[in-house]
Amino acid sequence: MADVVIVGGGMAAARLARRIDAPTTVIAGERGPAYNRVLLPGVLAGQYGPEVIALPQPGERVRWRAGVRATAIDTAARTVRCDDGSSEPYGTLVLATGAAPVLPPLHDGVLPEGVRAFRTLDDALAPPGARAVVIGGGLSGVSAAAALAVRGTETVLVQQGERLMERQLDAGASAVLRERLTALGVEVHTACRVRRLLPGAVQLADAYELAADTVILACGALPLTGLARDAGLRTGRTGGVIVDDRLRTSDPHIHAIGDCAEHAGRAYGLASAALEQADVLAELLAGRPGAAYRGSRPLYRLSLPGPIDLAAFGTTGADPGDDTVRLADATRGTYRSLVVRGDRLRGGVLVGDLGAVGTLTRTWEADEPLPATPLLHLLTHDGGN
Repeated sequence: MADVVIVGGGMAAARLARRIDAPTTVIAGERGPAYNRVLLPGVLAGQYGPEVIALPQPGERVRWRAGVRATAIDTAARTVRCDDGSSEPYGTLVLATGAAPVLPPLHDGVLPEGVRAFRTLDDALAPPGARAVVIGGGLSGVSAAAALAVRGTETVLVQQGERLMERQLDAGASAVLRERLTALGVEVHTACRVRRLLPGAVQLADAYELAADTVILACGALPLTGLARDAGLRTGRTGGVIVDDRLRTSDPHIHAIGDCAEHAGRAYGLASAALEQADVLAELLAGRPGAAYRGSRPLYRLSLPGPIDLAAFGTTGADPGDDTVRLADATRGTYRSLVVRGDRLRGGVLVGDLGAVGTLTRTWEADEPLPATPLLHLLTHDGGN
């Protein structure tokens, strides 16, 4: 196998570097070793240090260039230029550049002091002060708000949409999640638009100002593909680098995995999908017959500081002809809902009680027929078995 160069030092890059048997150079970008970004809320909460989330180091055949960034790809010469003036030749190039946080136009081009995204270890390690405002009620925003509240920071969560985590959760689950955040001490505002970021404050659409030592922007992320576009690689409707079932880009010597990749019109933005792609690419680079990437089935399973446990998979909204079964326990603050079509499980969401999630997600991922038991039994701790 020809020498491999990986651009990006995140979870997908680290996984691939450990699994391929070839001289490998990783142009990592961030200064430190690779880490598990799923666990960043625990670092922000002060529950553990960065050493806890560090990933295993690749072997001696891997040259890990921390703190060095790729600036250009010369596809004709098959080299990658770096910001320190060096150049890395490649036989195979893998783009694992991840995604960049969306920074909404709420300022004059320079973020006020104390305003940051929640995407990297440096973001999680920065001291939050006594009062924080989190803008965005998606997965990242909810994670940040819960972590800050556990840390003892007075926290306000502002969400423009009608409910929290509306892409992953149904209305019932979102309501339970809101109750759990409120119990932690988070002040939650939905259907609330931010007008402006000011020094030490967030101004809402009605001109009311929320005082804040720290403002965390959790407004989503977009595939980081400027390097690929400048090199002439094709990108898709999501902004990701288009890859085929062999995770190849429009240049046969260049592959892409993780948050920067778009496969079959979809960019997943999930750690689980990024790791799955890294595993498939390792098989492909090793020449294993039959290896191919056919897409991922998104599964969100989170244990947030608090604790707040939730899982969501497949579809959470029923179509005509689907059956839905729900169990809600207001006393315990739990919620479980499944969508069933015929004898197949099409999706579900669970908050606060994940006892049955292992059986349910295995059944969903394998697309297996459901057991011949009443639907309500699917939500017991044994998944109906």
